[in-house]
Amino acid sequence: MVGNNGAIKLVAGNSNPGLAEAIAAYLKMPLARAVVRRFADMEIFVEILDNVRGTDVFVIQSTSYPANDHLMELLIIIDALRRASARRITAVLPYFGYARQDRKPGPRTPISAKLVANMITYAGANRVLTVDLHAGQIQGFFDIPTDNLYASPVMVRDIRERFDLSNIMVVSPDVGGVVRARALAKRINAPLAIIDKRRERAGESEVMNVIGDVDTRLCILVDDIIDSGGTLVNAADALLEQGAQAVYAYISHGVLSGGAVARVTASHLKELVITDSIQPTEAVRVADNIRVLSIATLLGEAIARTASEQSVSTLFD
Repeated sequence: MVGNNGAIKLVAGNSNPGLAEAIAAYLKMPLARAVVRRFADMEIFVEILDNVRGTDVFVIQSTSYPANDHLMELLIIIDALRRASARRITAVLPYFGYARQDRKPGPRTPISAKLVANMITYAGANRVLTVDLHAGQIQGFFDIPTDNLYASPVMVRDIRERFDLSNIMVVSPDVGGVVRARALAKRINAPLAIIDKRRERAGESEVMNVIGDVDTRLCILVDDIIDSGGTLVNAADALLEQGAQAVYAYISHGVLSGGAVARVTASHLKELVITDSIQPTEAVRVADNIRVLSIATLLGEAIARTASEQSVSTLFD
């Protein structure tokens, strides 16, 4: 594949090799040969084995668990490419870690999302491609061009194939996710309900009320991140108590930390659908009610359009 201004190279870190290989397969080009390993004291060492001088390089790396290791891999890969005279470096972040730290929740606390954005920029990235940022305004944290892609077209296609749309109710699990849920509901011409939730402390949530008539409806919860799983499990229980026929969830990023997978499998959720923006663990792969959708085609097409200077936003028209 050749872009408008020269050759294209794909470089992958260790965060999600399966997704990187799927993107490369879609683009019909191999991943560039690179060594990303650790010394005995866990320092990260990177060596790009292919010539990248004058090329348009896309670095595919989610900053998922272990977030700090994968972030450092990304920064060092970018630095190595910059010093190897790559013409342009695009950081492809299927999942942007630290995105939830996008404001000061209290005194003497950081805005870590801005700090990480600065680090990626100062390392030498020329632009960023990412998927479903926790808050859209995080694009403004980067002082370089940033494209925030949406997983909703992949989810909508799956929903259309699997459900009778006449009985669907799209549900936002909290007030903050209403815009995201409404956008998906509009695509499938479905009504919208909202869970009114009060969070008592980090990692825990208490469902207070369901806004909307969900009786006999097949409910689809929509959100960007599932971490502990508590919010979704509580939301599913609240919807079923209000007469919902069944509850499914479509989530962009399956963080699923701690005992989240066990919590989801033991819950009343009929099915949790996540994307492969974060590499699924073995527990996720064997879970009966968790399914993974690939966003390789979405990212591959966005990379192709970026390389050839075409519009990326038209992917979502």
